[in-house]
Amino acid sequence: MSLPIEPVIPAVAAALATARRAVLEAPPGAGKTTRVPLALLDEPWLAGRKIVLLEPRRLAARAAAARMAVMLGESVGETVGYRIRLDSRIGPRTRIEVVTEGILTRMLQDDPALDRIGLVIFDEFHERSLAGDTGLALTLGAAALLRDDLAILVMSATLDGAAVARLLGDAPVLRSEGRLFPVETRFRPLRTGQRLEGHVAAVIRDTVSAERGSLLVFLPGAGEIRRVAEALAATPLPERVTVHALHGSLPLAEQDAAIAAPRAGERKVVLATSIAETSLTIEGIRVVIDAGLMRIPRFSPRTGMTRLETVRVSRAAADQRRGRAGRLEPGICIRCWTAADDAGLVPHTRAEMLDADLAPLALELAVAGFPDPAMLPWLDPPPAAAFGQGRELLALLGALTPDGALTAHGRAMAALGAQPRLAHMLLRAAERGTEAVARAAMLAALIEERDILRGEGMPPPADVRLRLDALTRDLDSILLAGATLDRAALGRVRDVAQEWRQRLGAVRATTPDSAALDAGSLLALAYPDRVAQRREAPGRFLLRNGRGATLPLTDPLAQEAWLVAAEVDDSGRDSRILLAAPLDPADLVDLAGEQVITVDEIAWQSATSSVIARRRTSLGALVLAESALVNPDSAQVTAALIAGIRDAGLEILSWTDAAVALRQRLAFLHAAAKGWPDMSEDALLASLDQWLGPHLTGIRRLSQLAGNALVDGILSLLSWEQRSALDRLAPDRMEMPSGSRVAVDYSDVTTPVVAVRLQEVFGLRATPRLVDGQVPVTLHLLSPAYRPVQVTRDLESFWRTGYFDVRKDLRGRYPRHHWPDDPLTAAPVRGARRRT
Repeated sequence: MSLPIEPVIPAVAAALATARRAVLEAPPGAGKTTRVPLALLDEPWLAGRKIVLLEPRRLAARAAAARMAVMLGESVGETVGYRIRLDSRIGPRTRIEVVTEGILTRMLQDDPALDRIGLVIFDEFHERSLAGDTGLALTLGAAALLRDDLAILVMSATLDGAAVARLLGDAPVLRSEGRLFPVETRFRPLRTGQRLEGHVAAVIRDTVSAERGSLLVFLPGAGEIRRVAEALAATPLPERVTVHALHGSLPLAEQDAAIAAPRAGERKVVLATSIAETSLTIEGIRVVIDAGLMRIPRFSPRTGMTRLETVRVSRAAADQRRGRAGRLEPGICIRCWTAADDAGLVPHTRAEMLDADLAPLALELAVAGFPDPAMLPWLDPPPAAAFGQGRELLALLGALTPDGALTAHGRAMAALGAQPRLAHMLLRAAERGTEAVARAAMLAALIEERDILRGEGMPPPADVRLRLDALTRDLDSILLAGATLDRAALGRVRDVAQEWRQRLGAVRATTPDSAALDAGSLLALAYPDRVAQRREAPGRFLLRNGRGATLPLTDPLAQEAWLVAAEVDDSGRDSRILLAAPLDPADLVDLAGEQVITVDEIAWQSATSSVIARRRTSLGALVLAESALVNPDSAQVTAALIAGIRDAGLEILSWTDAAVALRQRLAFLHAAAKGWPDMSEDALLASLDQWLGPHLTGIRRLSQLAGNALVDGILSLLSWEQRSALDRLAPDRMEMPSGSRVAVDYSDVTTPVVAVRLQEVFGLRATPRLVDGQVPVTLHLLSPAYRPVQVTRDLESFWRTGYFDVRKDLRGRYPRHHWPDDPLTAAPVRGARRRT
């Protein structure tokens, strides 16, 4: 960019150094007594514009804004504010906005030039989130096209800075070393067969007893956090040691309690996901226990589905976690793996861009005016297959036209701020009234947030209607089919549902009875590609996209004829359905509209070697209705038969001996003379319409083909002159001197063979020839018992030389037969005539 960078660098560097010192040197609990001068805001090159600071998570954004406000001696919403999805604290004097990465995308769509922004800071960029990479690409695009004075700063403690500097046009790299106390690293690997949760709980107990200070424990997900907390509760920790959970789906009050400083004389154990890896400072932490795992989404373009995978952390992530223990004093990091495993960690976390569902990205770029991602600079460009699949889904949802243009509905989906599937469902529900909005809002919240049901030793029932009951009825009257209710998650889902209702203008909450919720129809709007039809066996389903899906036979939904799967685990050959609702197939015509197709299908069926003719109403791979066609078009039936024969090959036809023999004779003539038709399989398959088509009229099965159809069909390839000459040039039989008519074997197109008893050719001086004397036959001369005694294509030479050796042998084996001294003058013998 053409921004004069020299005045920016020292100003930003000074601000970073001042902030770093203030954070590191301020005593715990200093609160509003610590004030940090923000001289950076008065820099001339900012010209009164704002600074936008991006944080990868909502909790980090709120905490960062709160920390800066405290350091200024102000409340959040004055000089420093924040904006996250469905929540903001911004005032008229706000100069620094801390936002989550998706909010920046909204800002760029509303104001592509970012006219009110002077500096955009991307914090913790090493996490390589999809929203972060997208935000940086769009910001760079805005700087290149519209704002040559826009300053961009990318920050991280563990990022490959050289690659980012190159992306920013060889931008300068600033380093602020700061102060980190020494951290001792220890290894406590799991034993073979030991469960992670039990091992971590044991390490926590040992550490609480042996070390002072509070503990931060990293676990891959909310489920592991819950199980470790339950294990610790079973054998209580020492007094004045409290256990807190910290993950993104917790209520804000519980998140704030987890990161707050412990009360005087107390210690805390914080069980956290990677949400605590960066950006947050949890007061009093001296020990980090790291399970070494993280959970990431992986999208498969092959199936069009996303599954969560638990993977080993990268070196950068492990170092970030370790650094949490050395913020305020020397600390300890206990890693639940071996030193050898530690040496093998990959350097950096893989960019989410490479493994994510890119439908949200495709929508964001379309709204921003960059439908082709190649128009923007990326650290890792979006994979073409996943991006293409995302555009296909958006077209299915009506956000894009078939040629890729953004629709008004697509723009409204992006403005809503929900995942595209849920945005489509919410907007379509809004068209149907307040009650539909209320139902859709509850479904969207259930899908977005942590499941409110927990299974007892197995996954909870998949039926989403059980969860809707918990949201809309008296909790004591709910039958949860062996599951238990997570009341904290229930409260969060209710709050999020209320926020969606308010955003859509349906402020008044409604409580329709469960029969009217119609969850399946709403889910079909969000997941049109996951409408599922039951196969022959209960629990086995076919999805609209052609993939298989399963439910345990113990799940009540396993007996349903039709479902919509909102959540699936795509880890096996067939996807496992985790969350679904029944669906009335009659509703599909209304919901899917033009996507439901009725066609008359006339097609080859290889299993029966026949053509089926039916009228089929289908949605993708799913058949909604089917009936037989009484009078299908004859030409289409014939074309289907021909297509089936071409696909299967000529061997599917019932070749009679006469048809095989005729084909071999013509193949011989094709090789021996010009102008005769090619009898190879490829040639006959290519000309099926010509020679076999007329004989297929009026039939649907190959078994109905007339017995002489192949002979007549092949003969139709000959001209009148060729038919007349066929028997002369390549007769099917040849008359021998004995009067016998012996078959000619044309199976070898270069060497026709006549097998005849030696006695029947006495008196025959020369080898018989075909094609007007051009091709000699090969004579297989046989004994009286029809066993070969000589093979020759030169009969004259055989009579002169070879006959007498053969005669000597035959006289010994067949003494009663006549073996003349002169075979050329001897009478030929037919039948079993013997010597007298």
